[in-house]
Amino acid sequence: MHQPQGQFIVDKPAATATLYRHYAPALLTYLRLHTPSREDAEDLLVDTFLAALENTNFSQLSEVEQRHWLWRVAHNKVADCYRGKARWTKVPLDQIAETISDEEEGAPEELALRDEEYRRLRESIKHLPVLQQQVLRLRFVNGMRCTEIATLMGKRDGTVRMLLSRTLNLLRSLYEKQ
Repeated sequence: MHQPQGQFIVDKPAATATLYRHYAPALLTYLRLHTPSREDAEDLLVDTFLAALENTNFSQLSEVEQRHWLWRVAHNKVADCYRGKARWTKVPLDQIAETISDEEEGAPEELALRDEEYRRLRESIKHLPVLQQQVLRLRFVNGMRCTEIATLMGKRDGTVRMLLSRTLNLLRSLYEKQ
């Protein structure tokens, strides 16, 4: 049986492992940002991939459609996790500082300057509305494209592009004021 190029097959163990290796790191980062603990994020990640394995049509989707489907399911799993609560638990931006840069090399002065710049950036981001913070994280921490963010958030591509542009302009002005 011939499978189209760039498409994962979820009915074989090796293909399932490939699917997991390919998408799990970014999905886990997203889930970790939106859940109170690493354990919760890992549980939701497992639930997301189980949903893919249980979906009989998943293997017929193209790679792009599979990626969008997984991101949408992960997003919905987070929403389900918090459903019934009055508001979402906020994850401190300090907890994701290591995702901004894992570089530990350099002169102590460079490290101090970079840490100060990151502190100023995190402070500026804290002043943005939650939706704008989420778009920034999806774009720059998770490396998602605007079309993927739009699909995940249920918005139009142009809306997300405009939101990202306005967010970056606002962030730039907030950062420069500090």
